[in-house]
Amino acid sequence: MNHHASIPVSSMVESIVGCKWSVRLLDLCADGQRRPSAFLRACPGLSAKVMNERLKKMSRFGILERRVFGEKPPVEVEYRMTSFGRRFMGILREVRRLQAAVDRGMTKDTRESKTL
Repeated sequence: MNHHASIPVSSMVESIVGCKWSVRLLDLCADGQRRPSAFLRACPGLSAKVMNERLKKMSRFGILERRVFGEKPPVEVEYRMTSFGRRFMGILREVRRLQAAVDRGMTKDTRESKTL
């Protein structure tokens, strides 16, 4: 079932970009981290509760896929970036490029500055 199809992408962007932990967790997944314990080690200050909430939300959006290995405790859980998630990361890359331009003072469009 495709749950994320009914969620507007703008709502996804607002929810993900508006949370530093979501962005950090996505970066870790994109870099090959998969295990919740590794996420916690890489994110000082992130609680397991908040991490699980963010991972669950990104899974519900279809950005991450949750995989469970084993039937009896202790089971192993991994999160992987979906193809939709890889496309979503393009939005984050563009936000970072825009921030870098702002940081360099390059906020005016060159065509706009020529006409002024």
